[in-house]
Amino acid sequence: MAMLAGVFRSSALRRAAPAVLRPTTFARPMRFRGFSDVVFMKTHEWIKTEAGVGTLGITDFAQGQLGEVVYCDLPEVGAKFKGKDTICTLESVKAVGEVYAPADCEVVEVNETLADVPATVNSSPESKGWLMKVKFSGEMTGTLDRKAYDVHVEAEAKEHE
Repeated sequence: MAMLAGVFRSSALRRAAPAVLRPTTFARPMRFRGFSDVVFMKTHEWIKTEAGVGTLGITDFAQGQLGEVVYCDLPEVGAKFKGKDTICTLESVKAVGEVYAPADCEVVEVNETLADVPATVNSSPESKGWLMKVKFSGEMTGTLDRKAYDVHVEAEAKEHE
């Protein structure tokens, strides 16, 4: 009963207290800042495009399949590629993986960190482990959103069981 008296007392105080202007806060829709604006390829690359320049990397699934990356053979800035060409290779202790150009493009920047610390591709494949930035001269086709890519990965994993 004492507990209820406290509730009534506090609500009575609120009614008796003068109204105070409080700043109004409006709820903003939450936006996941991850891969909501990123597309994926069935060959396990991700591409985030901003102002006509795409940042390219491999997915977490791809780095897991590849194993510990020990060397990144990245192209020179200015190199041009046709869509589906091998744009770079990643050497691991298990294998050599090829990364494919998602469309006709020109390399405008490479991730210099990977020369010294190639394992960044493993520890942060979908952010700090990006491979290069490219300027597209052609249209990307066959892209997947995150949900479709996840379905593709599940199907591919079942094939290899």
